[in-house]
Order: sequence, then structure tokens, then C-alpha cells
Amino acid sequence: MRKILFFLIVTVFFFEWSMSQSNTKPFTVVLDAGHGGKDPGNMGNGYKEKNIALNIVLEIGKRLENIPGVKVIYTRKTDVFVELKDRANIANKAKADLFVSVHCNSHKSQAEGTETFVLGVAQNKENFEVAKAENSVIFLEDDYQTHYEGFDPNAPETVIGLTLLQEEYTDQSILLADMIQDNFANQYKRVDRGVKQANLLVIRRTFMPSVLVEVGFLTNTGEGRYLDSPSGQADMSNAVYQAIVKYKSVLYEDQSDFSFAINNNSQSEDSSTTKTKSSSEIYSQNIKDKTIIFKIQLFASSKKIVLNRKNFEGLSPVNTEKIGKVNRYLYQETYDYSEALAFLKEAQRAGYKDAFIASYEKNKQIPLTEALKKIEK
Repeated sequence: MRKILFFLIVTVFFFEWSMSQSNTKPFTVVLDAGHGGKDPGNMGNGYKEKNIALNIVLEIGKRLENIPGVKVIYTRKTDVFVELKDRANIANKAKADLFVSVHCNSHKSQAEGTETFVLGVAQNKENFEVAKAENSVIFLEDDYQTHYEGFDPNAPETVIGLTLLQEEYTDQSILLADMIQDNFANQYKRVDRGVKQANLLVIRRTFMPSVLVEVGFLTNTGEGRYLDSPSGQADMSNAVYQAIVKYKSVLYEDQSDFSFAINNNSQSEDSSTTKTKSSSEIYSQNIKDKTIIFKIQLFASSKKIVLNRKNFEGLSPVNTEKIGKVNRYLYQETYDYSEALAFLKEAQRAGYKDAFIASYEKNKQIPLTEALKKIEK
């Protein structure tokens, strides 16, 4: 009876959370530095996982806080012990858009490389061992039997529970995880161990896209030394930071935030040299020249969806654009920005509250702010 009641409470919370999302809400990222306080994490080669994870998280947050419209919340900012259930509760209460937990790996061998986990039922023996190690922190918590309702981190069968409530976010979680791993491998030449699924308790209890990042093995002589260094921590934090901003740009807004992340600066125009034009003049000129095209992105998913009205709340036409492993579903297209605004309202009325206007020049997506500036010239 308690479990049924708990499930109903969580379902109501989830429904209210979904209904409360709007484009005016800041993009909220909860950053979780693994372990802390009486829980040092793994101590491979004498390094402390809790300190390295915290340093990386603080640097990610520091950079994210410089982006307008992004709100950062930390589960811890100092060397304190935070229970797993409280880490998830912090994210749930904040109605966060992302939950990112940072850890360091360990192994009996000289294994090396990065891997990023999302919640999943399917897991092999190796993934289960990682999950078991990360989940074992509950034994340091007071009254853990009550808090986790009999959850046993040593039992492979404990994989159901709240997993079903997280399924909606699997695609988004995998998208972010892919971006993080891509940055690790391509920018910093780290060994790519891939995106994996495991029953990790800290992300099992969150109700938003969530990932757990293992930035490398402290038990590996060279990798441990790298992760304990300021340069290594700067590399890892930058890789995760850029992935978060790119994720936000792809799923929620135009690409201007991602350009900000890469360039880390903004340019202001001299208002005295800007010619004033009416909106009708601006948009009419673009319709004539056909330089910029606007489309409405409804959502992005790794799933392939049949393009018919029934699957898109009656909206048509809808087309797809593939970016890596993710399909972006785009409604309508027009050279008229005012018409694009009308299409956006149609999409939002149909239930796509996070839909936004995507702009293209010569079949290449460009930031909406840049598109509008080009039209004004």
C-alpha cells in the first residue's frame, strides 16, 4: 500500500512538473559532485575522488553561470556528505532541466577511459559492478533501509522501481551522454568507453534527463595523475560544460548559446550605425530575396517517428533533420518571420511547449539572433 501511494504521489508531482514548464523558465542544471565528507569515493593511487569531482563540478558551474538564462544548482559546493536521496530531491524540487553527476572510476587493472551512464534496466556484469560501487554509499546513510525501501545495491534484480518514471527522459539523457563522450574523445583524446546504461540510484530517483559521468580511472597510473592535475580537471570540466550548452541549444533554443560556449565572448553592435527599419520592411525583403528560412522545431529524439498528423497532434507538414543519432522534428517552413511566429503559436497550442524557431541559411542552421541581423541588413 505504501509503495502504491508513493507511486501516485510521484506521478502527480511529475504531471505538475511537466505542466509548469515554459519558455520563460530559466534552464536549470543541477550539478552533483559525487561522494564527499565521510565518503571519500575511490582512493586509487592515493587520489581522492570526492575532491576531484568537486573541483570539476565547480568549474562547470562557474562557466555555466555566465550564460544568460541558465541557472545552476549544486548538490554540494564543499566537502560535505550528502545522501543520495537528497541529491535527487534537490533536482526534483528545483524542477531542473538536467541532472549531471560527476565521478571518477576505479578498477583492479590499469583500465582507462571515460564513460557516461544513463538509467537503464539492460546492463552487463561490468556495468553492474560500476552501479554497485556508486550505489554502495547508501550504507553510510542513517536509516537507509527506510529511505530506499529495501533497495539492495548488491542485487542485480533491483532494477525496476522508479525506472519506468524515468523512461520518458532516456532519449534526452542519451543525447547529452553522447555529446559528453564525443567531447572527451575528440577534443581531449581520452579513451572512449562509450555511453552505458545501469541502475544507478542517484539518477534513478530524478525526474528529468540525468547522466552520471565517470571522467576516468584514478587507479590508472597516468590517468589518475592527469585527473588530479589542474589541467586535467579543466579539460574534463570544459568537455562537460560544452556538451550541456550544446544539448540546450539543440533541444530547446537556437544555436546562439552554443556559439557563446565555444567563443566565450559576445559582441555588441554600435547602435548609432544601425539603420531603423519597420518589421514589415525587414520581413518583406527576406521573402523576396529568400535568404533565410524559418522552421519550428517541435522536439528531438533518437526514435524514428512516422511522419503523419496522428503522431504530431494534428500538425502537418512535419519533416526530420538528423544530427548524430538524434532526429529533430520540424514543423512548417517559411521565409516570413511573422508567419514563423504564428506557426510557433500553433505548435505550442498543440502541446509542444518547448518548441522554438530554428533558422537556416543555405541549408545550414544559424542562430536566430544572427538570422534576424542578416535580414535587417
